[in-house]
Amino acid sequence: MVKLTDIDLNLLVVFDLLYQEQNTQRVALRLGITQPAVSHALKRLRLLLQDELFERTSQGLQPTPRASQLHPGIADALARVNDTLNINEVFNPAVSERTFNINMTDIGEIVFLPRLLEHLSKAAPGVSLTTVRSRNSDLKQEMEAGQIDLSVGLIPQLGAGFYQQRLFGQRYVCLMRQGHPLATGEFDVERFRTASHAVVMAQGTGHGIVEEQLARAKITHPVRLTLPHFAAIPYIISNSDLIVTVTDKLAEATCERFGLTIREHPLAFPEIPINLFWHRRFHQDPGSRWLRGLMFTMFSE
Repeated sequence: MVKLTDIDLNLLVVFDLLYQEQNTQRVALRLGITQPAVSHALKRLRLLLQDELFERTSQGLQPTPRASQLHPGIADALARVNDTLNINEVFNPAVSERTFNINMTDIGEIVFLPRLLEHLSKAAPGVSLTTVRSRNSDLKQEMEAGQIDLSVGLIPQLGAGFYQQRLFGQRYVCLMRQGHPLATGEFDVERFRTASHAVVMAQGTGHGIVEEQLARAKITHPVRLTLPHFAAIPYIISNSDLIVTVTDKLAEATCERFGLTIREHPLAFPEIPINLFWHRRFHQDPGSRWLRGLMFTMFSE
């Protein structure tokens, strides 16, 4: 019994061409090798398959009954391998029913999802999105395994093995209700310090820089409310005299709907890069390439 591990698959290519051409010289020309190399390959095949395979006649090399029996299956297998290796996979969003898993914060959901879903409803009605929150310790493994397609945000722990593409730079501003005593007039560090604050402690995200910067400035503001996420902030701020430090993207997305005022922050925060991240295993995946391109087109600045 002949096993695949016992055979050089290039020999099957020579066999197929010999069956077609019935001439070692023409096979050598098609393969770009010498005629003795073709003869040597035929010798190896004869030894492996225990048959002469091709006999010299006045009509050239003619296949033996054994070769005629083998050729249809070998030719079909070679054609399938060739087609598989040269397949040009195309992702068609208009007919796809794929679900993409995206790691993003609640700010990301507020900023990205409304516009993204509106676009998908028209251009890719069968495509679904699932947003996830992955712990830092799990994120690398989940992206490497393909459980998460993309991550969006400030994620410095994603280094080797990952690609990234910048979308925009994120600034921090102060958000408060319209009619708040600090909504007009001078807004300096002293007035900021004496205000009542809501503080978001979004662990596992890049927003820890807010508390770090406040501590560095030695500002011990009165904290009336501490939250683990940003999603509830607009609802709370719109009905209280609390102020909050948030990203400019969140402020812009919610200020009109909730009747809020945006003030430039009296402290100097560094601009935060917001990037797309994906694992190199899926760099050429057509679906991933499509989604990355879509998000870059829609949200990059």
